[in-house]
Parts: sequence; structure tokens; C-alpha cells
Amino acid sequence: MKHLLVAIDLPSPENLDAGLEPITGRVLDAARQLAIVLEAKVTLLHVADPDPEFVGYDAGPQTVRDHVAKELRQEHVMTQELAGALKVAGVEAMPLTVQGVAADTVLDHAKRLGVDLIIVGTHGRQGLARLFVGSVAQEVVKRARVPVVVVPMAHDDASE
Repeated sequence: MKHLLVAIDLPSPENLDAGLEPITGRVLDAARQLAIVLEAKVTLLHVADPDPEFVGYDAGPQTVRDHVAKELRQEHVMTQELAGALKVAGVEAMPLTVQGVAADTVLDHAKRLGVDLIIVGTHGRQGLARLFVGSVAQEVVKRARVPVVVVPMAHDDASE
């Protein structure tokens, strides 16, 4: 295995109060460990949500387009910072930020890049939240043509 695709779920820049560590720390740690052991390079992929203002024929007012473009640039900067942290740890890492439907985009990039393994995080939603929100990790596992490592994002301190 020489190429890992690591799908990360970043918060929007205005919802970054808690920082990136609680959201991406466990996934990046797993990616770092696997990349070092396997001597593999990493593509760090953040899939930004497709914006509802762009549905239809009209792209919307210029201020909306400017706001979306600014958010995408900020999210890409965050992805670059996370890739930089992997590089400091000795892992060859390339940041990639794209807009799209999360599971479809992860699977499309896995195929396009010819990766050997996909690493995704899961929020561990249960019940109605999982029914309505769905699970990107579950969809990736179900449809992937390469092995998938699923890393739980939140951990329960009471069980440790």
C-alpha cells in the first residue's frame, strides 16, 4: 500500500471555536501511524458541501458567490495546515479541498487517484440522527473498491 486517501470533515470557518483537534485529531493520528508503517503517501481530502445557492440556472448574487469562495479558501487553508502537520511527522501529504456530495466525492477521488486504502472518521450518530443525516463512512464502506479504515471521531471517556 503506497497511497492513502484520508477523508476529513472540517467545520465551516465560522464554527471553528473549539479548533481542529477534536474534529480531526483521531483520524489524522491513524493516518500518520498507517502512513509511517506502510511507507505510504497521503492525500488529505476535505469535501465541502455543495452550496444550495448554486442550485438552478442562476449562480446567485455576487456577494453569495464571494462568501462561498472565501469559505472554500479558508477550508483549503485548514486542509493545508493539517497536511503540514503530517509532513512535520515525516509523512508525504497533499491537501485537497473540493465541493460535492461527501461519499460520492471520496469514492470518485479514491478511484481517480488510484489509492490503496481509504481512511474516514465517523461521528457515531445513532437512531434518528443516523436515519436522517445518514453516514458518509457507512456509504464509503459499502461502495468502496479498496479497504476502508473507519476511525471513531468521538470517544466516550466513561468507557476508558
